[in-house]
Amino acid sequence: MNRQISAVSLTALVLLASLIVATTYWQSWKAPDLAAKQDNAIQRVAQFRIKRGLIYASDGKTALAANVRQKKGGETLYFRRYPTHGLASQTVGYSTQARSRAGIERSQNAYLTASNANLGTIFDKLSEKLKGATVTGNNLVLNLNVKAQKIAETALQGKCGAAVVLNPKTGAVEVMASTPGYDPNKIESPNGFASILHSPAACPGSPSPLFNRATEGLYPPGSTFKTVTAAAALDSGAYTPDSSFFDPGYCTEYGKRVSNAGDPEAPEHFGNVNFLQAYEHSINAVFCDIGKKLGAGKVLDKAKDFGFYSTPPIDLPSNEVAPSGLYNLKAHKLFDDASLVDPGRLAFGQERMLTTPLQMALVAAGVANGGTVMEPHLVKRVARPNGDAVVKVKPHVWKHAMKPATAAELNQMMQAVVTGGTGTAAQIPGVKVAGKTGTAETGENHIYIAWFIFFAPADNPTVAGAVVVEHQLNGFGGSVSAPIAKQLMQAILPAASNQ
Repeated sequence: MNRQISAVSLTALVLLASLIVATTYWQSWKAPDLAAKQDNAIQRVAQFRIKRGLIYASDGKTALAANVRQKKGGETLYFRRYPTHGLASQTVGYSTQARSRAGIERSQNAYLTASNANLGTIFDKLSEKLKGATVTGNNLVLNLNVKAQKIAETALQGKCGAAVVLNPKTGAVEVMASTPGYDPNKIESPNGFASILHSPAACPGSPSPLFNRATEGLYPPGSTFKTVTAAAALDSGAYTPDSSFFDPGYCTEYGKRVSNAGDPEAPEHFGNVNFLQAYEHSINAVFCDIGKKLGAGKVLDKAKDFGFYSTPPIDLPSNEVAPSGLYNLKAHKLFDDASLVDPGRLAFGQERMLTTPLQMALVAAGVANGGTVMEPHLVKRVARPNGDAVVKVKPHVWKHAMKPATAAELNQMMQAVVTGGTGTAAQIPGVKVAGKTGTAETGENHIYIAWFIFFAPADNPTVAGAVVVEHQLNGFGGSVSAPIAKQLMQAILPAASNQ
């Protein structure tokens, strides 16, 4: 009799285990595959039976994405609403009834719909289904700083541009702004999506507001790229900050003069300078000569050390993040054949070099963090509906960009840019700020792309980033983008908030 009872009990346990395994397989591990099938009507409806997890800013209080409950055909369904009406719109993204998603809403869909494979989520979901209760997704808390994000979007309002700010020690992204933005609540309103697609932009020929300029926008970096060239030069051992140069106001490339910035008829010339001064005053002629002596190959290798030619591993959909590097403009494809590159122009950020604001923020962060580039990440933590942690995102190293000694030297050079060079507009009383200006040519007379990369406090950096503003008439990085960077640093740094 005991044997029969034992056999029945064992059979019941096996069946229960099989049920749990099968349910877990289809509802957790295979859920993303089912969701990817556009013709799966059952799954489409099922997505909206789930009470989708909320998305919060770093304070854990400001909801960037919430839900509205609706009764349809006797069913309770949950649809998205965006309480801030578009704060960090391209980063947060949207989730619509047509199953179209973008941004964090897309990349973190498994967590938001409780389809992830974490055991806590699995047991929560099984329990809710057994009780006939609504399945509730996990909540996300992002690293986005509401105050700084609003300042970035306000400062860029009416312009096409982007700003990225992160913690160089952890990679936590605190600001990711792209303008113009949009209100995701309008996506599903009548003609809402079309009106967003065709809304007037601040720059001619500009892509729609749905485009995330911070991670997808590719721009010539101008003189901010001198930071990469300087890292290659210092790391090579052939140069130090005290290395001497003579600047006649131009360098000669393939028999043609390449002038410094300023009036083409009377370009700037500084005469005898050292390497630090050449960086501080952004002297094209000096960097042109350095590029020719190093060769394009060494400069490109150093760029790769910073992450160029790789897609930054940020937690956004892969098609919303572009790699930086030299581009064949006709084919719009990366290439790194050094024999096809003008090393002089490459060294000061022209040639066919194109980079995203995120990548240039990582360049600044690499210098700030002693030569180590951390993986950028937007998600701070994932929490179950009861508040228990599912995931706490930890810092991870992405690249080793340069020797620590080189980073220390570059730190001093970037401080000189702000104390007495081209970036004085970024000065904050009582705070050591390091930065580099950039003013990239566009092919139109007197129309530039204005850059500034930065970090602070320079002796113990906790903030690093990049600001880019497109299509600026006589707009230089020092006058256009550096003041915006200053506002962002003041918003985030406690010691700078009252300055």
